[in-house]
Amino acid sequence: MKSLAIITKKHKPDAWQAGRDLEAWCQSRGLTAQHLENEPEPTILPLPPETEFIVVMGGDGTILSVARHYGRRGLPILGVNLGGLGFLTEVSLDELYPCLEDYVLPEKFEVDERMILTVGLIREGETIWQETVLNDAVINKGALARIAELTTWIDGEYLTTYRADGLIVSTPTGSTAYTLSAGGPIAYPTLHHIILLPICPHTLSNRPIILPETVTVAVSLDEKVQDVYLTLDGQVGRELKPLDRIEVRSGPYHIKLVKSPRRSHFEILRTKLGWGDPGAPCR
Repeated sequence: MKSLAIITKKHKPDAWQAGRDLEAWCQSRGLTAQHLENEPEPTILPLPPETEFIVVMGGDGTILSVARHYGRRGLPILGVNLGGLGFLTEVSLDELYPCLEDYVLPEKFEVDERMILTVGLIREGETIWQETVLNDAVINKGALARIAELTTWIDGEYLTTYRADGLIVSTPTGSTAYTLSAGGPIAYPTLHHIILLPICPHTLSNRPIILPETVTVAVSLDEKVQDVYLTLDGQVGRELKPLDRIEVRSGPYHIKLVKSPRRSHFEILRTKLGWGDPGAPCR
């Protein structure tokens, strides 16, 4: 390991200082370290071409932004939790330097390969916007809008027309984000499938559906739609117009998130969701 990038949350003084401290630590060990603030769209700062590893100082939102900006580079990403809930940022600031010393620099770390989704917005037969997401694509109505009617196909076969406040199309990584709040299943994050979840559906028989990663989910809006939006990873979005069509499919690469050497995914779930102590060992 010779070169890494340190990306810190924009306008967060403690993250910026932590990044500066890490930059100095790396330089004292002969490493090349580039310290960048995570810029919002449309400003995206390029990574130096020699970068081998990314350390992110912030919360899950910063990880999502970094994954969307730089994920196609295929670099390992280590998330350091300076934010709130922290399902993606698995290492605390106290654990950072021992983790770097014992696992990252000698390249003994392990990564989880997380699937992404490619989301396209099609208007009058033309794709006018396309992005990748690590968590989810959400179609939802505004605060005072009427229930949305969302006609949905799977690989060109009609599934149903949801009458709901919205629809979430999520990765397994996103199952502990908005999907969890909306009553969806918690999926193991390295699985490769797509979760389809209506938000507050008018028909109670509309339940979450788990689909294989090979399918394309298409959602069309009716001609009367008003005040409905497409939001990606809760960070970027577009207002939708009548007869717009959204297509979602598995993305062309995976995001490599460095695993915590000190805790498992199930320990993170227990801690973040307050499930209690581990209890007796399995017999």
